[in-house]
Amino acid sequence: MALKKSFVLRLDPDKLKALEKWAADEFRSTNGQLEWIITKALKESGRLKKTSALNDEEENEESNKPDTDN
Repeated sequence: MALKKSFVLRLDPDKLKALEKWAADEFRSTNGQLEWIITKALKESGRLKKTSALNDEEENEESNKPDTDN
């Protein structure tokens, strides 16, 4: 597993509450949701190379999410 660096993030209470709700809706931790959002944004903007490790992690996350197409 890659080493992860810790840092402090300050959010206003409304944004934090919305983020926590979104994370819970997708069965992720708040930290995991933030990491997913950041990774997705970096990839979409072309600022992060798609690596096999990141692709494997995404596939695992998608397969762990419940089927909501019903």
